[in-house]
This record gives sequence, structure tokens and C-alpha cells, in this order.
Amino acid sequence: MTGQGGEGGGSEQRVGEPEHDPQHGTTPHADDQPSTAHQRLPENQLPVGPDATEVEVVEVRHGMFGARGSGDTSGYGGLRRPVVLAAGSKRPYGGWFDTVADRLAELVGLDDRHQNGAIEKVVVDRGEVTFFVRREDLPRVVTQLRDDAALRFELLSGVSGVHYPEETGRELHAVYHLLSMTHNRRIRVEVAAPDSDPHIPSIVETYPTADWHERETYDFFGLVFDGHPALTRILMPDDWPGHPQRKDYPLGGVPVEYKGATIPPPDQRRSYS
Repeated sequence: MTGQGGEGGGSEQRVGEPEHDPQHGTTPHADDQPSTAHQRLPENQLPVGPDATEVEVVEVRHGMFGARGSGDTSGYGGLRRPVVLAAGSKRPYGGWFDTVADRLAELVGLDDRHQNGAIEKVVVDRGEVTFFVRREDLPRVVTQLRDDAALRFELLSGVSGVHYPEETGRELHAVYHLLSMTHNRRIRVEVAAPDSDPHIPSIVETYPTADWHERETYDFFGLVFDGHPALTRILMPDDWPGHPQRKDYPLGGVPVEYKGATIPPPDQRRSYS
């Protein structure tokens, strides 16, 4: 430690204190500084995760809850949130993803290499890969995925539905989760169909495990799997109107059995201010 009377008249510095660099000034605490994403964020827009893949904006939603033009003072009414869908990823995809994509290109064709290929696009996001397949080509694609020695996706572990009302002409999606026990790999296959023609070929003949999964997807989303041996509802009553997991399915307003009452829609239950 240098005292005040030391040679050169330097100021006192305590043991263990970092030396101050006059060229840079005092560094504020990191927690007090806004992140780069927040610094560049437009007003009233929610941030997007730093690991988000390339996306296509199909709609912008405004507000969060409550009636527009009301006395809401929470600030949520001013939020803007883009509705985005993943765009096709660019090569190289990384690791074995390229190996699978190259082999599929040889067998069924990729759109970026062959005109009208069976694979519309490949999306790599958060360390997972999804192959978007034309619905008419789904049976031959999954047959190759199961039988080709370089692929060998022997197990279909599930089929799920998704409803994207904003994606005009491709509102309904079926998502297939495949596992290769031979190569220890997992992929997704995704197929889209319009609301006006919600038909997708069944793949029960290739993957028998798709049986009840396709029935559940039909039950909740209204996707019709052509060629399914017994496509009936599996969870809802046979006479249930509509498909409950579609985003246009009404919330509330459903008569309560045995009670003679009705559940009102959420926007009529309470008002936010």
C-alpha cells in the first residue's frame, strides 16, 4: 500500500482492490445493463429467444387479454407478438442430420434439389430435425425411413396434431415422431393439409403403432387419415361436436350435463382493468 506521503504523491490503494483504469472509467454491474436483445427491441414487442431459428412471420397479434378499448392500465394491451413458423434451414445441418437428408434426397427427392421432391423443407432447431413431407408422398417416405439400411427408423413413437389458423392453405399439421434403434437417432416428419381438405394418408400399414395415435389426432383436430382400418373417436363421445384442440374451438359456452347450466366464454366471466 502506498501512503499519501509516498514518492510521487499517489493516492492510497487498499490491498485486494483492482486497479482503476482511467481510460475506461467505472464499469457498472452487469445486472443493471439491458441485454442486447432488449436494447434493440421495438417498443411493446416481446423478445425472441437467442437460439431461435430462421422464421416466417404469418401474423402479428396485439394485446394479451381483456377487451380492446377498455380501461386496461396494465400495459398488456399494448403488446405485439408475431406469429412465426419455422423456415427451411440452410446446409450444412450438422452432424448426422446431413447424412439422413442426403439419403432421403436420393430415395424420394428434396425440393431444393429435385423439382416436386417429396421433402418440402428441412428445419433444424434446438438440436432437433424435422422433415416436412408432401402429404401425398407420406406413405413412400415413411416406408423408406423404416426399411432403408442407412436410415432404419424402426419405431413410430407418436403422432400429434397442430392447428395453425394463420397458415392459409396449410392450417392442419400432423407430426410423426420416429426413432432409429439401429443408429440411435430421432427425427420428426411433419405433413400439412388445408382446413377445406383435411385428408392425410394413414401409415398404419407401415407403422402399426400409428393406429390409436391417428385416431386421437382425428378426434382432437379433425384430420382424416385415409386408409385407417377404424378411424373413430377415441377419447371424446362419438356424438361430440367439433374437435376440442383446434384453436377455433369455442372456449366455454358448453352445456353442463345434469346441471342445467352453461359455462360462459372466458371473455364474459370477468373484465380486466
